[in-house]
Amino acid sequence: MEIKLPDYFKYTVIILGIILLIWLLQMFQSVLVPLSFAMLFALLLLPLIHDLEKKFRIPRPIAILLSIVLIVVVLGLVIWFLSVQLLSLTSELDTIGNNIGELIDKVQNFLYQKFGIIPSGKSELVRNAVGGLQELATTFLGNTISMTTGALAAFTIVPIFVFCLLYYRDHLQQFMFLFVSKDRRSSMMQTVSNIQSVVQSYISGLMIVIVIVSLLNSAGLLILGVKYAIFFGIFASILTIIPYIGIMIGALLPALFTLASTGHLIDALLVVVVFAFVQFLEGNFITPLIVGSRVSINPFAAIVALLVGGEIWGAAGMILSIPFIAMLKVVFDVYEPLKPIGFLLADIDDVAPKRHKKVTGWLQEIWNALGRGKRNNDIDNNPN
Repeated sequence: MEIKLPDYFKYTVIILGIILLIWLLQMFQSVLVPLSFAMLFALLLLPLIHDLEKKFRIPRPIAILLSIVLIVVVLGLVIWFLSVQLLSLTSELDTIGNNIGELIDKVQNFLYQKFGIIPSGKSELVRNAVGGLQELATTFLGNTISMTTGALAAFTIVPIFVFCLLYYRDHLQQFMFLFVSKDRRSSMMQTVSNIQSVVQSYISGLMIVIVIVSLLNSAGLLILGVKYAIFFGIFASILTIIPYIGIMIGALLPALFTLASTGHLIDALLVVVVFAFVQFLEGNFITPLIVGSRVSINPFAAIVALLVGGEIWGAAGMILSIPFIAMLKVVFDVYEPLKPIGFLLADIDDVAPKRHKKVTGWLQEIWNALGRGKRNNDIDNNPN
């Protein structure tokens, strides 16, 4: 006899389950955060390891170790460069504070001469406050180093998790088989394969977009002669994963720095123009071509995911939120009862592909003509 539960009881159980899940995520953060990063790195490295094993006949443990070393070296170089640039930038805060103080004095004198507005006498206070940013930045840098030192103990386990996930991936597959009947294993593996390929293409495509946007931002700032152009270019490109807000923050910092360094408003506006142009290219051409629209998330869902991730796991949660919400969307799109949620998370271009093609269709045709479309067809026709 089947017992039918009332809807309000089901919804209550779902809400309590979500609350319990959030509590468990926070309680076991020290284990789940490294494991989550390891899962993302494992997905990124899986195609490379497949090639090393099949094409070059390299044993699985050695292929995994080589891939992990590659990732560690690349990330280490990026972190080292950004740290050096940040330390150099911090050392100039005194000069920046003085420049801003002089700029405020000029503005107040201009207003007094042209409009008779008496200076409020707050310039010295503002100058001291801006000069005090050096102490704030030093404290922030010290806290960052302290947090990084504490996080090193957790991050050292990430390579171990990555190695285990990749080395025992066949064992994990057999583990999944235990939950389904034999006649459904084929469809289950097809679904898992689809999820894996889509997530891999999304994460790897996102990394490529960040690299391209970094190059474009840095090139534009270098042309304008902005100091620390590469640092600001990379920093802003990372923030582009945050819809709308990211590009505003990424453009605001170098614009204010340029204004404080040169004292000319036109230079700061040119910096904003550079970032706006790069954002236009990224949103309309770069991301649609490289990442595609199969797992694009609408800006509202992405911002909510960032806020929720930050509340649960802090900075690590904000980094992981976008890839994880993309993974969840793939699962929602595959599982029939959850397809409405996948539709809710989808970008407008997913729902209206014709309107999307009007913007990027001609460039997509050029991209396919250069060979990408042919390669994809060859892979589909010859999966082995």
